[in-house]
Amino acid sequence: MSPKPSLLGLDRPGLEAVMEEFGQPRYRAGQVLDWLYAKRAPEFRAMSNLPSALRSQLEERFVLSPLRSDGDVHSGDTTRKYLFRLHDGRYVESVLIPASPARYGERSSRHTLCVSSQVGCAYGCKFCASGLDGFSRNLDAAEIVGQLLAVEAASGKRVNNLVFMGMGEPLANLANLSRAITILNASWGVGIGARNITVSTSGLAPQIRALADLPLQIRLAISLHGASDEVRERIMPVNRKYPLDVLFDAVRYYNARKKQKVTFEYILIDGVNASTEQAEQLAKRASSLNAKVNLIPYNTVEGLPWSRPDEPGQEAFLDILVRRGVQATLRREKGHDIAAACGQLRLRKEREAGALGACRT
Repeated sequence: MSPKPSLLGLDRPGLEAVMEEFGQPRYRAGQVLDWLYAKRAPEFRAMSNLPSALRSQLEERFVLSPLRSDGDVHSGDTTRKYLFRLHDGRYVESVLIPASPARYGERSSRHTLCVSSQVGCAYGCKFCASGLDGFSRNLDAAEIVGQLLAVEAASGKRVNNLVFMGMGEPLANLANLSRAITILNASWGVGIGARNITVSTSGLAPQIRALADLPLQIRLAISLHGASDEVRERIMPVNRKYPLDVLFDAVRYYNARKKQKVTFEYILIDGVNASTEQAEQLAKRASSLNAKVNLIPYNTVEGLPWSRPDEPGQEAFLDILVRRGVQATLRREKGHDIAAACGQLRLRKEREAGALGACRT
């Protein structure tokens, strides 16, 4: 028997259609949305300005949250990782990331949530934990939106920056991702600005073009991790289907339709992609697209053989990019001590219920 759907998966037109089906005026949809996203009602009975009959109909047909919290763990740097159980017994993880200290001693008010889009991942990037146990299924829109609402309720923090860099390949779940982003961005929904929403992809060229055609000015991050086909194919199997020339054509299409710079995420792996030659090639490729580069020292994943270059090697790689005129940063990871850093999120099976293992790139 299928579980009841969550209201969080409905956009405004969808909820208006439900109201019509229930014999209610369309404006009731606006009231329900206000309870969901402005007032954050914990249960249907709390929606006090709705008729009792409508509340009963909603409770009979829908649930509010599609997720059940199975705990969280805290990092020494205040990063927090949350484990959520889904209706079918599978699990996903989300990571709440603190902002770096603001300038002049001010406290930053930015709270970034790293969101999962799939249970597991089918793309098999050789440095990433998310695909080690394979792919189970896509998350629906309600399960994506529900991560944000659940984290905000548990943490008491208002999320104002979203990165789709958790478990899974977001663009392999484009239909549900697009619906979720609509709800997360809308004034009647969560209300996060499009420029504060970043979608990361391993390089699905056709879906990048489809994302470019969406009307919202969301940001795009490409998990590049290799500046030549030879190096990239060694660690990213997707490059065999969409080699760099094909990928870059899609990014040019995206650039022509969006105002924000694309970001290349580049995990530095010692002896693989951290050479001077790779840095020079990366500088040329980034310059050709006026792209930013975010360098990430490799984070240890149990069962994988890779390691990061030492700090002088990291700085030398960064220096080549900067001297070539590329806007580049070297990220110091957050959440490494709780396996919540880039590339460390991993699928949890039913037999591991309750055990907390985050952001991949």
